[in-house]
Amino acid sequence: MYNLDFDGAHRTFQSWEQAHPQDPLGPASNAAAYLFAEFARLHVLEAELFTDDQKFVHRDRLTPDPAIQAAFEAELKKAEQMADQNLSHSPDDHRSLFAKVLAGGLRGDYTALIEKRNLAALSSMKLSRGMAEQLLAKDPSYYDAYLAVGVENYLLGTNPAPVRWVLHLTGAQTDKADGLTKLRLTAERGHYLAPFARLLLAVAALRDHDRRKARDLLSGLAQEFPQNPLYRRELDRITP
Repeated sequence: MYNLDFDGAHRTFQSWEQAHPQDPLGPASNAAAYLFAEFARLHVLEAELFTDDQKFVHRDRLTPDPAIQAAFEAELKKAEQMADQNLSHSPDDHRSLFAKVLAGGLRGDYTALIEKRNLAALSSMKLSRGMAEQLLAKDPSYYDAYLAVGVENYLLGTNPAPVRWVLHLTGAQTDKADGLTKLRLTAERGHYLAPFARLLLAVAALRDHDRRKARDLLSGLAQEFPQNPLYRRELDRITP
């Protein structure tokens, strides 16, 4: 999937679902493949969109592919139902907890970046972060779960102080420094989400005008995933 081979990703995840019909990470991962295919088609993950606040605020509401949207929602629903069923008799099922973290994050990303419904996305983000905190309380070494905590804190922590105060009143977390710390944990020690965390850290470095750090992160991603032109394109954009 990180090489943008979404057809191959779907085949892999569907095979996993057939072989492991009780594992909600199968459909959750397949939902991620649908989401990132839409991101690629709609050019959502261009770093400039996230480093220019005005461009992000005034971004267009995108037109999703209805078939992809339906498949995405179906896989999320399947993952959440399976996770809830597993957790009803095994409350410490870490894979099911993480599947719910992942599903909430994916739904929030779709809602914010494609549908441009920011308040609804904030609600999904907070639910995902809360579920991640439950998982991390049980297993602090589940490093992929730190991404949900890190994303909320970093993204909301970049707002001006009055906005952060209002967000805090809603139960949101807005500690930018802590967000970066959590993202680094996933980037360095995560399994499924480490490359995505590294991309987010590259965006954060660009926002802080640290092009050298951004180049180092993007160069590593370009070498690891040579079929993905996004990393090389962003490298060319920031290299003098």
